[in-house]
Amino acid sequence: MTRSLVIAPQWIGDAVMSEPLLARLAARGETLAVAALPWVAPVYRAMPQVREVIELPFAHGRLDWAARRRIAATLRGRFDVAYVLPNSIKSALIPWFAGIPRRIGYRGEGRWGLLNQRLPNAAGRPPMVAFYAALSGEPARADERPRMAFEPGIVQAATRSAGVEPGRYWAFAPGAEYGPAKCWPAAHYAELARALHAADGTPVLLLGSGKEAELAATIADAAPGACRVMAGQTSLMDAMALIAGARGLVSNDSGLMHVAAAFGLAQVAVFGSTSPEHTPPLNPRARVLWLKDELQLDCMPCFERSCRYGHTRCLTEVAPQRVQAALADALGLQRG
Repeated sequence: MTRSLVIAPQWIGDAVMSEPLLARLAARGETLAVAALPWVAPVYRAMPQVREVIELPFAHGRLDWAARRRIAATLRGRFDVAYVLPNSIKSALIPWFAGIPRRIGYRGEGRWGLLNQRLPNAAGRPPMVAFYAALSGEPARADERPRMAFEPGIVQAATRSAGVEPGRYWAFAPGAEYGPAKCWPAAHYAELARALHAADGTPVLLLGSGKEAELAATIADAAPGACRVMAGQTSLMDAMALIAGARGLVSNDSGLMHVAAAFGLAQVAVFGSTSPEHTPPLNPRARVLWLKDELQLDCMPCFERSCRYGHTRCLTEVAPQRVQAALADALGLQRG
């Protein structure tokens, strides 16, 4: 049996998008371990095909040369092949230091010698599932999409701790790590929360990192009694479990959007500065709202962190009523 080490990407959404690659590798008999930074490691614990998750104690952006050598020493002789998903030089160091015989990845930042099987860099912004799946050496399949699952006890524990019942709450993920140009307005989230809560008293959980706690509080203050601020109050594992147990999710183009898609949740994703042609939620129960054709804005998509014109019309003109209608449509489909 082939023993394989996967070096994971550093962002939650990219980690989710790597699941079809791991499914391919496991299906052909490879035993999988994933080396991941702590903030994405929980994603791989929701992938049953992963036998082991190795957390890498590195700070974001740092080379940590000595630490990589120490970790590599503990891995020497354990693996036959390494799949290096990020394109950076530093991500290829551990497999090289560990002497793993086959080291596969894209050319990335050069990486001559670090990798001995290098794919040509993809042009433009390719669909991420196909980008990662190509590392298996097999052609892409149209039906591939990320799929994750938790044991029921994990979801039950998270919902019990949050004081909600599975399937009887909504989840919003109003933030985006990349920047405000990806964020649907807080006032729109608040209006939608008021409408959903008024319908049947169902609470709305506002999820995200500690950086998004202030944004979540702003939404909750504008929707009295409708929301519970969970941003910064849960681990990523618990946030994922709360998404898995929710009735539905509304989000921007973000990592938690991809988490919901992988769980097959009814969801609405609001896109603005980025394009669903690059990173869509791959989920038959997802509804994407992107007004490029309607607004005819030449700047869409700009892929910038902040709107260069200051109006963010690509997001402000997505009305809450439209999102609510799309969510109702998504709820009409069963999980697949």
